[in-house]
Amino acid sequence: MSDRFDTIDRISELVVHLGRACRSEDGHSDLTAAQWTCLRFFARANASTRTPSAFASFHATTRGTASQIIKTLEDRGLIARHRSESDGRSIRFDLTGSGRTRLSGDPLGQLNGLLGAFDAAECEAFLATLSRLASSLAGLKKTRAFGTCSDCTYFTPADDRGFCACMAARLDADEIGKLCGSYHSPAESVPHLQTAPYLQTSRTDQ
Repeated sequence: MSDRFDTIDRISELVVHLGRACRSEDGHSDLTAAQWTCLRFFARANASTRTPSAFASFHATTRGTASQIIKTLEDRGLIARHRSESDGRSIRFDLTGSGRTRLSGDPLGQLNGLLGAFDAAECEAFLATLSRLASSLAGLKKTRAFGTCSDCTYFTPADDRGFCACMAARLDADEIGKLCGSYHSPAESVPHLQTAPYLQTSRTDQ
């Protein structure tokens, strides 16, 4: 069992290391790692999820910190706020033309290039594993999970479009691949992650 625990340790440490390596601020960009995350989020999220509170949940930070990050990007003309057409009190953010141009130089491009060397099957399996972990971790921490419509239990495909039972709305093809804050994973949890002795035993006791 100790070999398996060592493997789990290595996986966890590598996942964290990769995240930090990709987010590192190397002086070549005038955007911070948090600002890049915000820009990506508003580019990838659907209209109902492009809100300050949703970004705060996604970034695992406070609403105040999220608002500061958003304000900086808004002041720099990279994102713009819009009032909801259905609810005038709600605000969503969209990337501006300058924001889309800036995102083309995303530091994640290096990691994307490396992943591009994987074949399609490897990428799909890797994505499925990471998505399941992300949803399960959100469940353990009782925080909001994020995912795309195509992987959600509320989603029903229909030709090149779909239907969301949560929103009771039809979805266009370009919405299906967007991040959604109402996402519900088919696998609500990973049972062995909750019951494994490894999670209940300190590393010094192994």
